Amino acid sequence: MVSVKVKHDEPFERALRRFKKKWEKAGILKEYKSKTFYLKPSEQKKLAKAKVPLWKKKKTMGH
Repeated sequence: MVSVKVKHDEPFERALRRFKKKWEKAGILKEYKSKTFYLKPSEQKKLAKAKVPLWKKKKTMGH
């Protein structure tokens, strides 16, 4: 569970921004989206391949 303590004279917007950053780092939204619908294993592989950095793709293609 993600939580943020609001400091004494801290604006609410700043605390909310800190909460959002922690929430994203924890991967809550990503996990939720992955569980909301079924992906076939072949589709998962395609997505994983698409996430490979460009420099790694170039290294494997050249050799």
